[in-house]
Amino acid sequence: MTTPDTLPGRVLAVRLDSDGDVLLTGPAVRALAATYEQVDLLVSEAGAQAAALLPGVSETLRFEAPWSGTEPPPVSAQAVTDLVSDLATRRYELAVIFTSFHQSPLPMALLARLAGIPRVVATSVDYPGSLLDVRHRRGPGLHEVEAALELADRAGARLPDGDDGLLAVRRPLPAVPADVADPPDLAGTPPRRTVVVHPGASVPARAPLPEDARALAERLADDGWDVVVTGSAAEQDLTAFVAGDHATDLGGRTTLAELAAVLESAACVVVGNTGPAHLAAAVGTPVASLFAPVVPAERWLPYGVPRLVLGDQTAACRATRARTCPVPGHPCLASVSPEEVAAAVDRLARPVPAATDGVDPADEGWLS
Repeated sequence: MTTPDTLPGRVLAVRLDSDGDVLLTGPAVRALAATYEQVDLLVSEAGAQAAALLPGVSETLRFEAPWSGTEPPPVSAQAVTDLVSDLATRRYELAVIFTSFHQSPLPMALLARLAGIPRVVATSVDYPGSLLDVRHRRGPGLHEVEAALELADRAGARLPDGDDGLLAVRRPLPAVPADVADPPDLAGTPPRRTVVVHPGASVPARAPLPEDARALAERLADDGWDVVVTGSAAEQDLTAFVAGDHATDLGGRTTLAELAAVLESAACVVVGNTGPAHLAAAVGTPVASLFAPVVPAERWLPYGVPRLVLGDQTAACRATRARTCPVPGHPCLASVSPEEVAAAVDRLARPVPAATDGVDPADEGWLS
């Protein structure tokens, strides 16, 4: 239903990446939804669970793009034809194509044009010819969330009054599994004594070594934390090893929505630069970020929550965008000791200052 503050029209937002990337686009999607009558989101299978969690999305469409993802499918004329036909039937008035700084929006822009979408907006360093109506140039140093919001702004979209522009998920979330829920204290409020350790990552170079993750989980348990180890079904061997007999293993036991509930119940999350780091930010939980510098930290850190960066940001792998560590021994993260992680968790899990929106790096203690 169109309101006096909403422009009529149906908008297609596109983010053909993984769950973490889709979550980072969430504030920009909310800006589009606050400005236009309806916003649909086109994602890949790898981003579908996150798309289902985003406020503001009317309908989620799926397409496996042969130019995106870690294992892209072969080019299929039928799949492309089907997508173009579907988009044409929906009569979108605007397409906003969200990409990371190293990706090109032009293949998707071509399909949007073939579908008859009259206005296409994207960020592009390449000459777009007639594919884009608005060719946005990304400024230096922007976080991915801020870059997406800037692109939404170029499409005429604004966040509504009262929207803080931080990551968010749809509510309510599922219940936390009974074996990881903290019992309530005498006042009836569950004390946050849980720390989540997420040892895996979709990009191996961004994950700690399994033996290092196990050691830090054991140290946190020795400090009295109730440690929960999370991971996908494909990571169950890893989560079982890291959990050992000192932590609860949730590997393969949660959907993304259930994982969000687990992360929200925790005092802190220890995780690399991967989707659950952004999911933790979306539910407001502090993050001890084991950040491998293969991509720039200023663009990919957990956004809008208290966070501490652990890992050598000047290591030889810096800015390589490597998927597997190019340096023997994975020194950027292997150099982080269990004691450092324990100290970071202790610092982050204490009560936080009232004003942490945006987590200004100049604020004392919240970014290092």
